[in-house]
This record gives sequence, structure tokens and C-alpha cells, in this order.
Amino acid sequence: MNDSPLTTLAGYFALLSLFAVGGANAAIPEMHRVAVDVMHWMNDRQFADIFAIAQVSPGPNVIIVALIGYHVAGFAGAGVATTAMCGPTCLLAFFVARTWDRFKDAHWRIAIQAGLVPLSLGLIAASAFVLARTADHNMYAGAITAATAAMAFFTRINPLWMFVVAGVLGLSGWL
Repeated sequence: MNDSPLTTLAGYFALLSLFAVGGANAAIPEMHRVAVDVMHWMNDRQFADIFAIAQVSPGPNVIIVALIGYHVAGFAGAGVATTAMCGPTCLLAFFVARTWDRFKDAHWRIAIQAGLVPLSLGLIAASAFVLARTADHNMYAGAITAATAAMAFFTRINPLWMFVVAGVLGLSGWL
């Protein structure tokens, strides 16, 4: 068996890509489990930092995959992980889309689409839970996470202001 980190990255992310219903952020719990708990490529703090960098970077959320790959095996790891995460999904989407359009009024298609919405929301909620548990190191951080989630859900305040407040609290040493 090949123990190359590139082969391992390719295998994990190729398989993971097929189960990332809702995008790369829906697969965050499994990425965390593999990168931190199984392969020990990084610790919780490093994973949370990589996620934060991926979120503030312009472009698609799948950039977290490139950052994990880069952490593991440099530029080659970033390329392999990104290709493995995007390649199988793109091929599957290409072939499914050709068939999907032919059955736009079929009852089974409508049922599948209706079922994918709560599935995607559940996967993304699980991602938020894993990241909050990983990033919240003390009671204050947990309170800020809960307050930010509540404000984002119940108000129309721009989330960037919440990030500014959390950043100021972090810089001041409260977190």
C-alpha cells in the first residue's frame, strides 16, 4: 500500500467529494475528523485557523481543501486535494445533469430535490457545530459564538460588524 501523503489526500478528498451535498462546507465535520482525529495532520486550532482563512479569502469555500492539502504536502498537496475534491463531483454533475433535465416533471425528481434541502442544511449545521466546538476555547468565546449566531439569525445586522466586534475582543485579549 502506498503511504504517500498525496495518495492519501487524493483518496480521502475524492471520496468526500461525492458526499459533500451542499458544497465543501457541508463536509467540514468529515474534513475535521480526517485531518485532526484520524491522520493527525493538524490540531483543532490549526483546523479552525485554516477554515477562517478559507472564509475570508475571495473565491469559493472549497479553498479549505487546498489549504489542508498545502498544510500536508505543500503546493502539490494543494493541487491534489483540490483536484480530488472537485474532479469526481464535476464528472458526476455533468452526467447527472444530462439525465436530470429530461425528467423535470417526474415525481421522483421532485421528491429527491425536496429531500436534498434538509439534508444540505443538516450537513451545514453539523459543520457549524464542529467549527464552534473547535474554535471556542473558553466560556467567553462560546458566548460570543452563541451571540453572533443569534444576531445573525434574528436581526438584519451585517455579519461583518459581528466579525469586527469579535476581532476587537480577540485583539484586546478577551479570547
